[in-house]
Amino acid sequence: MSGKTSMKPARGAEKTDAQAGAGPALLSGGNPQIAKGDGDAPVQAYIAAMPGWKSELGRCLDEIIARNVPDARKAVRWNSPFYGVEGQGWFVSFHVFTRYVKVTFFRGASLQPVPPGSGKDKDARWVDIHEGELDVEQMSAWIRQAAALPGWDHGSSRRKPARRSRARSGRAEA
Repeated sequence: MSGKTSMKPARGAEKTDAQAGAGPALLSGGNPQIAKGDGDAPVQAYIAAMPGWKSELGRCLDEIIARNVPDARKAVRWNSPFYGVEGQGWFVSFHVFTRYVKVTFFRGASLQPVPPGSGKDKDARWVDIHEGELDVEQMSAWIRQAAALPGWDHGSSRRKPARRSRARSGRAEA
């Protein structure tokens, strides 16, 4: 199988540079592969591993969020840093792509002005930031607005079927 790579190393295989302490592996588009974790440490590890100019952008985004939402909860999920408000859910995340960093606001359709990117999720909106294009004033305004809204809770989508089944059984929903 010359020329092909495996997702898992063979038994007894040599450690890769990332495993040997040279840093996290970079996934497609240069996104750092960082283990799921809560708190500032995994977020800072992600930011440090962002390639080139994107690492400085990551530091700027983290500083903007910390300045505007001092008690923001931080975590890495799905190889991306997430920021939220305790008890309200996540309000923003960012992810590295080859030529830009995508900043996603989970309730972005409620922000003013609405961030330009949209997709299947009617609530989420994003902005793609290319090198040298960060508008600190606009990003700060969006961060303040997003943190004030109810956030996204990944687990909430799993509870919806249970609510429907209770309603079908004739019990009133709380």
